[in-house]
Amino acid sequence: MITQIKGRLVEKSPTELVIDCNGLGYLVNISLNTFSLLSDSENISLYTHLQVKEDSHTLFGFYEKTERNLFRKLISVSGIGASTARTMLSSLNPEEIQRAILSENVSTIQSVKGIGLKTAQRVIIELRDKVSGINEGSDLNSTLANSKREESLSALEVLGYSRKQTSKVVDKLISEISEISVEEIIKNALNKL
Repeated sequence: MITQIKGRLVEKSPTELVIDCNGLGYLVNISLNTFSLLSDSENISLYTHLQVKEDSHTLFGFYEKTERNLFRKLISVSGIGASTARTMLSSLNPEEIQRAILSENVSTIQSVKGIGLKTAQRVIIELRDKVSGINEGSDLNSTLANSKREESLSALEVLGYSRKQTSKVVDKLISEISEISVEEIIKNALNKL
């Protein structure tokens, strides 16, 4: 398995690169996310995933290890091939995909071209427990808590309570119970208001 490639950048387009490694040119498929992170430097280093099929060997390149790890998780889902996973990583950045999976946001995943409702649901079900460890040291959990906080505050506002009145109660509930759902936050907040 080719896990990393270093060399001189010969050709560059939004979907693929040609990297010269000691006279041998490798065609590397990339996502728009990786393309946006590449500098104009001539020397390049990418993390790679080699897909071996009966009729082809295809090399996929990623600027960051976290993107490659997410790509590998995505292609493990039934119905998601390498080109669909690359399209997902081109349409959404890795953090957006992880956030959508963790918050079970089907519509975000379904917004990617070629992914229907059932495939989006399958991605969430199969990867919900697997993506939390991809981005060690990231603020994904705090982002998830913030989205729960905002949803709860908006719902309480609709019910006639002011944000000023509800924000302290909601913040306290989120800090006390880490795995609390939006519904539980709203119910507990209503009891305390």
